[in-house]
Amino acid sequence: MASRYLPADVDHCVGGDWFDVIPLSGARVALVVGDVVGHGLHAAATMGRLRTAVHTLASMELPPDELLGHLDDTVQRLAEEDCDLPDEISAVSGATCLYAVYDPATRRCAMASAGHPPPAIIDPEDRVTYLDLPTGAPLGVGLGDPFESVELELAEESVLALYTDGLIETRGHDIEEGMRRLGSALAQPGRSLEERCDIATQTLPDQAPCDDVTLLLVRTRSLSPSRVASWTLPADQDVVRSARNLAACQLTEWGLEGLENATKLIVSELATNALRHGTGQIGLRFVRHQVLTVEVSDTEAFAPPPPRPRPTDENGRGLFLVAKLSRRWGSRSTPGGKVVWAELDLPRTSGPDRRVPEASPPTSRGGFAAALDTPSTYFVSLAPSDGLRHQAEG
Repeated sequence: MASRYLPADVDHCVGGDWFDVIPLSGARVALVVGDVVGHGLHAAATMGRLRTAVHTLASMELPPDELLGHLDDTVQRLAEEDCDLPDEISAVSGATCLYAVYDPATRRCAMASAGHPPPAIIDPEDRVTYLDLPTGAPLGVGLGDPFESVELELAEESVLALYTDGLIETRGHDIEEGMRRLGSALAQPGRSLEERCDIATQTLPDQAPCDDVTLLLVRTRSLSPSRVASWTLPADQDVVRSARNLAACQLTEWGLEGLENATKLIVSELATNALRHGTGQIGLRFVRHQVLTVEVSDTEAFAPPPPRPRPTDENGRGLFLVAKLSRRWGSRSTPGGKVVWAELDLPRTSGPDRRVPEASPPTSRGGFAAALDTPSTYFVSLAPSDGLRHQAEG
């Protein structure tokens, strides 16, 4: 990626435009660009509030259209709160935003717009097209119309250009002319992203900018199929045993035997929850990227609750152990249900050896009665809470 930001307020060098690249689970990434009405310190303060809200909503793994809907509600609430303060100017008078999620495993990109200029796509042959994306209303307008997501497949080595209207709309030049100028600047064979950013911003008219200018260029990569492994398992009593065996074989193939115990425990708990609370087949997927991501999908739409078991509870400690063994975990909705995921740090290839905590193999349907918060030891009690036969392995 490469980016440029040119504030209209040259005295303070701040404004209301922003962009973000936010890592998501499963090696996916969120791309954000936004523009608050006005410029200067006031717009920058408003931008900070909206940027924080976007990060919070992105952590909930919401689809682009739903995220913009929640962000629109947030903008309206902030404006209403400011109007209740005497002699105060509303801190949020309107904003536009474009939110996109790119998945390198499938090369699919989903995006939605709230009154923002359309993104430009530069294919590997350096042909530039502007995506016909439903514009939607700007944030805070209060029209109540739902936002619309568009999903497309991007060829590897494509360049996605997100920008604000200050780059294409200037005094004496209309938007169509600005978009043609930007397209010509981006279609530069053999140029790096940094060079294209320089060319795109240097083609602006010489007069002082009347609005902040933001440009974000992102070159797409694809995740090698050898780094992704997925299976569809029947929802029967053997699903947990099968999931553990598949996990062990895959980790051995990837040379990650040191993560086997922790991964098998995480897979066991997530698969057990999917079997208990969902219907239909269960999906299992491993993604090896900067971290190892374990995903279990089912047809239950409700997200799992936070792991807060009471001391006397016989069940409910599965997600507690998942949280302890993983660097982070969460869930996201899918058209047919949900995905619960957990990430584990990959072993370092150099430097001090990092030991993976040892854990006793769980049962196929057992509940964990207690767990001590220690680095490497877990005390496990097997409770036949569901009346099914428990099978201890290993």
